[in-house]
Amino acid sequence: MPIQTLVRRKRSTKAKKKRTGQARQKLVATIARAILKGFNRHYRIFRAVAVAAKERFERGAWAEVIVAHRDRIPMYARRVDEAVALLERRLPASGDDSLWPEIKHAYMGLLYEHLQPECAETFYNSVATRVLRRRYFHNRFIFFRPAISTEHLQGTERAYRCYYPTRATLQRVLRKIVLDYGIKGRFHDLERDLKRVVAAFVERYTEPSARNDYTLHANFQIQTLGSLFYRNRAGYLVGRVLNGNREIPFVVPILKNDAGALYLDTLLLEPAHIAGVFSLARSYFMVDMEVPAAYVTFLQALMPRKPKAELYTLLGLQKQGKTLFYRDFQHHLSNSSDSFVIAPGVRGMVMLVFTLPSFPYVFKIIRDHFDAPKDTTREAVLEKYLWVKQHDRVGRMADTLEYSDVAFPRTRFSPALIAEMKRLAPSSFKIVGDQLVVKHLYLERRMAPLDLHLVDLDPAKKRLIIRQYGFCLRELAIANIFPGDLLIKNFGVTRYGRVVCYDYDEMGPLTDFNFRRLPPTTHTDDEMKAEPWFSVGPQDLFPEEFVTFMFHDDAERQMFREEHPDLLTPDFWQQQQERIRAGHVAEFFSYPARVRFGFGRS
Repeated sequence: MPIQTLVRRKRSTKAKKKRTGQARQKLVATIARAILKGFNRHYRIFRAVAVAAKERFERGAWAEVIVAHRDRIPMYARRVDEAVALLERRLPASGDDSLWPEIKHAYMGLLYEHLQPECAETFYNSVATRVLRRRYFHNRFIFFRPAISTEHLQGTERAYRCYYPTRATLQRVLRKIVLDYGIKGRFHDLERDLKRVVAAFVERYTEPSARNDYTLHANFQIQTLGSLFYRNRAGYLVGRVLNGNREIPFVVPILKNDAGALYLDTLLLEPAHIAGVFSLARSYFMVDMEVPAAYVTFLQALMPRKPKAELYTLLGLQKQGKTLFYRDFQHHLSNSSDSFVIAPGVRGMVMLVFTLPSFPYVFKIIRDHFDAPKDTTREAVLEKYLWVKQHDRVGRMADTLEYSDVAFPRTRFSPALIAEMKRLAPSSFKIVGDQLVVKHLYLERRMAPLDLHLVDLDPAKKRLIIRQYGFCLRELAIANIFPGDLLIKNFGVTRYGRVVCYDYDEMGPLTDFNFRRLPPTTHTDDEMKAEPWFSVGPQDLFPEEFVTFMFHDDAERQMFREEHPDLLTPDFWQQQQERIRAGHVAEFFSYPARVRFGFGRS
């Protein structure tokens, strides 16, 4: 063959490879841009909902607050669905595994000046794992670790404002801090509120003998996050005071009285009270954030014990919270050696629950079959957990993280736990090589089961916890929630002594139940019969009987009767139903009544 022909063929092959490479690069870049466009649309809508929270608060549109919270929960999944559908429809080649390491690299280049890069990486992972049908065992396909740093990330808007008051200008500066949020509406008596704020701060941080002579150091300043944190019927002002070598976190709840006037309800300074505001047993906040990482960094300085995963979740970015939690969990697994075991407490009839003793969470798997008298289905249980996620949890229901296809090291599971999983939930897991893969599970913060917690308490402490249990039922009822199963094994006690419900399979709206008074007996032996002497509907409940099966101990039953007698009558429950049906939206406070200023409603 002539040398000229070989040269032409070689050049033609090179040109063809070049064109093929250019086409591949163009496809990779197009896919990366499409995914980022999907995320940008998501975050634009997410911010718009947060911005609207301010306007809802100003109008006192509390019913709309509930709807907005419920509608925001599935928003992320919808945007992922849109992005996946677009790729599969317009760019079907995106299903080619070999493209994704290049797509990931191209996507990283797009995030260099992005203001939410960590959330954009998570969105990429969600899309990639869907397009690849979960063929994502190689970390080169996804962001197993963050690729873009969010440290000192600065947007066009300041994440927090700084104020520099003197002793003489303190109240004036506090007024400016409040007014800088631009809340429309009149304050009931802002000057009186501000005096109370100053007095509360001075009382907490000065010695009694020096109440009028507290020191303001040269660096004295007040820093406040740029957006209020809206939830339920309140907007929370979050900040910190820097004074000398002290850094003092604070939260000021802003509420509206019955006449629609604004007031500062209290100044929260105690770590436990601030932690209560930021509890995952409550609904997520709506916060307008240009740079969410800056807010999380600020908040973690206020609450060092709160992991970033929880803070992102509380800010409404629950998918980012799940991503960080999973990374934290994998890091913990690689640096620990204990085994997963069956969680302590009475075995559930719907969920199989296990835990890792060194890790403060429990893992819950839906059983394949439910023992009598449970009459439900897997689909119904899934719907209950989604309902709880969308509802205002009022600090009385544990938040859950939901995962699919989670791979655990097989060697970390105790033989007893694997035997229990094979017996109760064989369809929910599989063993692949040295991994045990759970198809679907829920995670919750580990708490002490209420029934076990009560066992070794002295009478005084037991009474306090039983009082808390009653408050839990009461507050859930006010929020239109009835646990269904009131057995104390379905409730837990947090590290702050708060009683929280964590079993949701029989939970439902309070208004769906029929609370009745026990009919009088017609014959002397009626009460001895195995069956009731009167007709009972499927949703009928008799509060007079509640205490009988709540507790096994007579002394505990008596304590509950003394602490919450109204909960054992149908009147309480029926009155709450009437208020809910009339459209009343209750206020729920995440801090004790004793710390409230107490004058806002006048």
